[in-house]
Amino acid sequence: MDLLNTLVDKGLRRETPTRAEALAVLATSDDELLDVVAAAGKVRRHWFGRRVKLNYLVNLKSGLCPEDCSYCSQRLGSKADILKYTWLKPDEASRAAAAGLAGGAKRVCLVASGRGPTDRDVDRVSDTIKAIKGQNEDVEVCACLGLLSDGQAERLREAGADAYNHNLNTSESTYGEITTTHTYADRVDTVRKAHAAGLSACSGLIAGMGETDEDLVDVVFSLRELDPDSVPVNFLIPFEGTPLAKEWNLTPQRCLRILAMVRFVCPDVEVRIAGGREVHLRTMQPLALHLANSIFLGDYLTSEGQAGKADLEMIADAGFEVEGAGEVTLPEHRAGGGCGSHAGGGACGSDDGGRGSHDDAGGGCGSHAGGGVCGTAPASAPAASADEPRPDLVAVRRRGAGTDLAPNA
Repeated sequence: MDLLNTLVDKGLRRETPTRAEALAVLATSDDELLDVVAAAGKVRRHWFGRRVKLNYLVNLKSGLCPEDCSYCSQRLGSKADILKYTWLKPDEASRAAAAGLAGGAKRVCLVASGRGPTDRDVDRVSDTIKAIKGQNEDVEVCACLGLLSDGQAERLREAGADAYNHNLNTSESTYGEITTTHTYADRVDTVRKAHAAGLSACSGLIAGMGETDEDLVDVVFSLRELDPDSVPVNFLIPFEGTPLAKEWNLTPQRCLRILAMVRFVCPDVEVRIAGGREVHLRTMQPLALHLANSIFLGDYLTSEGQAGKADLEMIADAGFEVEGAGEVTLPEHRAGGGCGSHAGGGACGSDDGGRGSHDDAGGGCGSHAGGGVCGTAPASAPAASADEPRPDLVAVRRRGAGTDLAPNA
């Protein structure tokens, strides 16, 4: 297939594909899917080998958000039955992070709902970063706190943060249909503030919100222009109680094509499969490892993920290996000895350590709420066709941060 040969050649040279080529990847048929995965896999292996980076989320403050992002279970007016709690103390957050690190994660993402941090909030998070790094000297820490004001990124950097996550989520032309309480430009500004402060920037997208192929290509090309070090790809989980509860638009094949397109457009960037992989990729999750070089371990912000042990078994069974704490994630030309490819970048070894954003696009697994192997319906559930909703695969997080129960890692 001439298209795929061209895209592989461009990916190995770090040359940007055309918009038409990116759209053509999304338009390929299911019969061509394995060819697409194989081609994008060549680019992934060229820059990242067979390593898979593990990231772990700690939700510092859950729910109670004044923003109206339609996809988010923590949004203003959400009726989703999620955990709601205010700021974890630094020692509580450090204990939560330790569970993920013990499971093999090399990056911890500290996430808090809200429009953006106050200066007091930055102090809180700074204390938490110091507590985590005091116990785990080599851990990477990513903060995800919403829109940043002047000087806040620099303060987080001084406290020891290695990275900052803030997703673009969707195309600029359709952003106003998803959120009205802030703008697309606000999000771009925060990513640029993180860059300028010397933090490794992480910014990604959410697929499955009813967007067109053109919207997906637009946001990925915008991300390429911003040049983040990591790009988390979230697949929407239509949480009951949110405006997008009925948006079940994704199939496993569609998710794989999206991941392949992102890899071709951003060949040498850490591409992370974020929220929703268990719900939408299901039994095809291992195939996605040929496209992305990074995942989240265990649970997400407000929803449950695949068991951490199952994640590790999946990686090994698919012929991949967990990236070690001493290994540098990014290629040398980007990393410069650390994770920051930009002047003053942090010396971290690799998103956004976190799921990708405080926007809780998803993550969920029915195996924690009624039995069955993760990615399959419980034995008593009838088989569903590819285009039918699968609410049986969505489970609200009831353990870990903000609870007295042990986290999933």
